[in-house]
Amino acid sequence: MTGDDTAEEIFDVCDAEDRVIGQAPRSRVHAEGLLHRAVHIFVFRSDGRLLVHRRSATKDEYPHCFTSSASGHLGAGEDYEPAAVRELEEELGLTSPLEYLAKFPAGPETANEHSVLYRTVTDAEPTPDPGEIESIESLTVAEVSARLEAEPEQFTPPFRVLFSWYFAQAK
Repeated sequence: MTGDDTAEEIFDVCDAEDRVIGQAPRSRVHAEGLLHRAVHIFVFRSDGRLLVHRRSATKDEYPHCFTSSASGHLGAGEDYEPAAVRELEEELGLTSPLEYLAKFPAGPETANEHSVLYRTVTDAEPTPDPGEIESIESLTVAEVSARLEAEPEQFTPPFRVLFSWYFAQAK
């Protein structure tokens, strides 16, 4: 949701096994720490560099923190892959085939989000949504890892979990 949208997003509320048990508005889901769903996309360049973005100042969670190339919540009734395609387009203006990598359970370290991680490789130029993204950087996996180790608070908790898993797989 960006810009002039005034209707509050409605999310599926899930149990610990990612079964939908109801729906609630975004503000309530976040305020009450209800389990819900999200997608993350790691966009790599053909040279292996990963796009990371700094979240805008207006984000309700983790403003100014670095996170995945694109990420976002699933709307009520939405499946993971269509949400990933939508978020990639909305946040970066990109369309690129997605590869499913892994699913992570909801918990404090994932901001109470059942999170599915996708990867894509493209050299298309992103067009970041200024309502979502303050800035974007293209870094090697080693550079991201070094920054994460030096200043973990500069990255969203869900990104820390997903990237740590990815980095361990890449070794």
